Amino acid sequence: MKRPLATTPWVTTGYFVLLAGEVSPVLRALRENGIEVTALHNHMLDDQPRVLFVHFWANDDTVRLAQGLRAALDRVNVAKS
Repeated sequence: MKRPLATTPWVTTGYFVLLAGEVSPVLRALRENGIEVTALHNHMLDDQPRVLFVHFWANDDTVRLAQGLRAALDRVNVAKS
């Protein structure tokens, strides 16, 4: 029996590459939506602008995961076409 996609449990993991000023709003959005932040770090010593890597992990239904990731993406300063 097929279950509707919205109620199917999914696991997701990944990361965002963010400017320093984007980190707090993205962390807040992820956590508010039940997505666990597993790491926050940088790779470079003297990078300009400062770039940080935010790793995440979650296990939830597909709709909730999609909404949480969308909320985090909405807090990233990207040009929208």
